[in-house]
Amino acid sequence: MRCRRIVVVHGTVQGVGFRPFVYRTAVALGLKGAVWNESGGVVIDVEGDPSAVQAFLRELGDGAPAVARVESIEQSESELAGHQTFAILESRPGATQHARVSPDLAACPACLAEMNDPADRRNRYPFINCTDCGPRYSIVSELPYDRPRTTMANFAMCRPCAAEYVEPSHRRYHAQPIACSDCGPRLTAVGLDSGDDPVGSAVRALRRGAIVALKGLGGFHLACDATDEAAVATLRRRKERWDKPFAVMFPSLSALEHAAVVDDSERASLTSRRAPIVLLKRRPEAGLAPSVAPGLDELGAMLPYTPLHHRLLSEFSGPLVMTSGNRSEEPIAWDNQLALGALGPIADAFLLHDRDIVAPLDDSVVRRFLGRERVLRRARGYVPETLPLGVTGPDVFAAGADLKNVFCLARDGTAVLSQHLGDLEGLEVQRSFERVRDHLRRLFDVRPRAVAHDLHPDYHSARLALDLGLPAVAVQHHHAHIASCLVENGRDERVIGVAWDGAGFGPDGTVWGGEFLLADLDGFERAGRLRPVPMAGGDLAAREPWRLALAHAVEAGLPWPGARSPKTEAVEAMIRKRVLTTPTSSAGRLFDAVASLAGLRDACSYEGQAAMELEAATLELDLPPYPFPVIDGTLLELDARPLIAAVLADARRDAGPGVIGWRFHAALAAAIEQACRLLRARSGLGTVALSGGCFHNVRLAAQTVARLECAGFEVLLQASVPSGDGGIALGQAAIATRRLARGAVGRGPVL
Repeated sequence: MRCRRIVVVHGTVQGVGFRPFVYRTAVALGLKGAVWNESGGVVIDVEGDPSAVQAFLRELGDGAPAVARVESIEQSESELAGHQTFAILESRPGATQHARVSPDLAACPACLAEMNDPADRRNRYPFINCTDCGPRYSIVSELPYDRPRTTMANFAMCRPCAAEYVEPSHRRYHAQPIACSDCGPRLTAVGLDSGDDPVGSAVRALRRGAIVALKGLGGFHLACDATDEAAVATLRRRKERWDKPFAVMFPSLSALEHAAVVDDSERASLTSRRAPIVLLKRRPEAGLAPSVAPGLDELGAMLPYTPLHHRLLSEFSGPLVMTSGNRSEEPIAWDNQLALGALGPIADAFLLHDRDIVAPLDDSVVRRFLGRERVLRRARGYVPETLPLGVTGPDVFAAGADLKNVFCLARDGTAVLSQHLGDLEGLEVQRSFERVRDHLRRLFDVRPRAVAHDLHPDYHSARLALDLGLPAVAVQHHHAHIASCLVENGRDERVIGVAWDGAGFGPDGTVWGGEFLLADLDGFERAGRLRPVPMAGGDLAAREPWRLALAHAVEAGLPWPGARSPKTEAVEAMIRKRVLTTPTSSAGRLFDAVASLAGLRDACSYEGQAAMELEAATLELDLPPYPFPVIDGTLLELDARPLIAAVLADARRDAGPGVIGWRFHAALAAAIEQACRLLRARSGLGTVALSGGCFHNVRLAAQTVARLECAGFEVLLQASVPSGDGGIALGQAAIATRRLARGAVGRGPVL
């Protein structure tokens, strides 16, 4: 007795070795039929013994290649066709209409074993790859994902590689970047010792304290010895990156564990195929240069993820700073000639290769807490994986925010987030935004009917969206944050949304940032906020936290504890007279004020620095929170004046930032709980969505979640999408799609 099934598998199943996996599984079970690519997935026609067919279907879900992402499996019965063999067929017309592109993935153990085997023909070859690993998104120019449509089209396969490429039983079957030293990409060195070993030359230069620009998977890194303070300080000076932490790449997991505390979940992230930068608690005896991550107790650590990285780190035998290869305020360098010019003033030498990059992208950054990996920067290894949008409608382009920009393309209920693009202030970043936008639109065949953008009238992202000349939906910043959290959690109902961040333009013309919203995808009601304080100097206040500290002291009726000067006198006068000030309810700016009052930071060289240093300085203590009352009115208001008075009292007693930080974080969590209790009593809502950059703070997030769950709330947090501005494009896209589907585009902002 035989049976026949027609099976359709949806997800990231094209270009990831899925058809060879199906072939090998079917042949092993004695089944006959065929497999081929069709629109949006893989189709399998399989017949044979019913028990073997059932085993085959189980294996499709349980044993799929690690690179594949199976989202659904549909099957139907069919009449027997009398297949005599099992075959891999050519893709059918339109096979890539809804195809998914795999992210770039870390080198797999099998390839690394070959690279380190003196008897293997790919021994020491720094571009070894197979269907389970290597470049994907960064090299594909258009679909279908075939070699002629990638930057590997410039490299004709040698006879041995070509034989592997067409053999279904080989793990390099249809591995589009397949190559070896005879036919593939090659390394070249600029400014290094002459010779046939560019990697060895780079290692010798790094040991001498040089800075080497290294072309990697999605762009350039700037590398130097992470234990050499002079080299790290030189890199900071040349790059003009004065304090922002550098990522460090370690040669092995054991070497990393000597420098940082690593638990099992963090180990899983570090060694995953995504291979992100993971924020880890640094050990005091780490042995790294002090200026690798000044003022912080964490370290952004990663392991080698390309064969070239593995060779370089193995031969160097120590940790290397591995930071983005760019000048301050510019996108990552990705083209050889452009990099030689842009990075020439920074790097002493270059390690180049001739495999071109289509889609440049940075390393991703994650942090593990509350039982999950939480993405802080979404790029290599995660992009361009799709996400369910939860709402369907015509295609939409959502432009995101101006800081930590990520945009979103929405189609057929699916969202594609771009890689992290950076801050849109610089012209080169704006050009990169347009280039990546057009590339992703082509890859995913998205044809926007409308655009979504932030409500702020001066955002570059809004202008770049409106320049497309399409109907537009203006979405309030914090509503987008909460919508993003709802979408990621697969929710659609109205919730209590706590959106805390640095700044977002409010419909009332003030700067919001400590918001309590009653929100769903259709709109929101502002139900609570932090009591506003005057922000003197606009955006300058975010770079000079003492201005916020002074404003909060004035509002609390307390004397300024810092040194007096003509500048502080002038700013105090501005605050008292409300001249050249903007009211702000920002929670991020409250963090800045407390960091300044605690003696940590009066001037910042990067966004969020004061808050990060306050979190790092905080001790684990058994002390009561500062008073932070919630005033129960038509609009709830969290009054920071008693909190500031208590912070100043502790500062006068030299309690130290560890004590101040502990009591401050505890006060915020307690106030959020109290506010949510009051809003539940009013609205009947029992679910709280937490979003905004403040919830990247582990202390705040953990204490807030614990308090809310203890109070009986269901709490939604984000994980695969950043809580900060790198995630709001997802919320914008969902809100705009809902509005477009209901024919409400062009009727003003969603409130």
